[in-house]
Amino acid sequence: MGFKCGIVGLPNVGKSTLFNALTKTAAAQAANYPFCTIEPNTGDVAVPDPRLSAIAKVAKSASIVPTRLTFVDIAGLVRGASSGEGLGNQFLANIRETDAIAHVLRCFVDDDITHVADEIDPIADAETVETELMLADLESLERRSVNVRKKAQGGDKEAKAEIVLMDGALELLRNGRPARELDLAAEDVRAFKMLNLLTSKPLLYVLNVDEASAGTGNALSEKAAAMAEASGASWVVISAAIEAEIAQLPADEQAEFLETLGLEEPGLDRLIREGYGLLDLITYFTAGPKETRAWTIRRGTAAPQAAGVIHSDFERGFIRAQTTAYADYTGLGGEAAAKDAGKVRDEGKEYRVADGDIILFKFAT
Repeated sequence: MGFKCGIVGLPNVGKSTLFNALTKTAAAQAANYPFCTIEPNTGDVAVPDPRLSAIAKVAKSASIVPTRLTFVDIAGLVRGASSGEGLGNQFLANIRETDAIAHVLRCFVDDDITHVADEIDPIADAETVETELMLADLESLERRSVNVRKKAQGGDKEAKAEIVLMDGALELLRNGRPARELDLAAEDVRAFKMLNLLTSKPLLYVLNVDEASAGTGNALSEKAAAMAEASGASWVVISAAIEAEIAQLPADEQAEFLETLGLEEPGLDRLIREGYGLLDLITYFTAGPKETRAWTIRRGTAAPQAAGVIHSDFERGFIRAQTTAYADYTGLGGEAAAKDAGKVRDEGKEYRVADGDIILFKFAT
């Protein structure tokens, strides 16, 4: 299990360049004109996790299989998209199919790359996109709430609960605030997610800077970061141009190139980690001579459901989860040594899998 993250923003902010770097392909056409991306491009990328190599070394695994994330490069939005301007309807429909939004903001000046507003202002760009998403949500909710309200007035219990959520979101949107700001009780989270509102999706701002500012950011990215923090959103500074260069280098040359730029790691690694945190995802591992594999689950997932990520039979026939913490497995030298030290636990159906657990599931066929 991974997540599907839509890369959005105004035209010419670096979305397709970032996507190309993420997928290490040139599948998305990065061109200097609006709407160069007409159909959403989708790419799966491996999640970088140094724990995989450490586990595989101990387990003497023949192969390593990382977990993967899906990124979608979505056509550029323009003002009026909520009313169908530009590729607005297509843009909004594509976002609805994603789990999270990576909103790329242009934080670099380049006279050779046009800006649809003829002004480099990441704050204004962010407000343009957010406004269009809020307007689309407002129109959608107002239309859909008519029938739900009738059902609620007729005594339908589910409709009554749903209209409370709708009215809460409508109040926020009418006051120029995104639906994600609605305070929710734990039991309402799933129902609220089913409304599939654009502004309820977790948001990560990707602050795309020039190559010289990749390590430190610049005045434009500092303004954008302050805006993100004030709104409670996550953010990461990246130079999409540099990431595209890194992606084309052989693996053994990437570290040297990063060092010359004063960077400790690719910005894409930070982006993926932020994406993980955004959706509260964690990783557990399975390990053996054949392979070491990473599996992604939501934080708080119970052991049977975590087993079901591997195969539905594991969940249906779940007996127990033989579990070793990452630090114990790698520090002690593997499963046998961990058992001798009393660090291997047999966990039952109520166990909530922790990030980094190495697990061997026992199940009945």
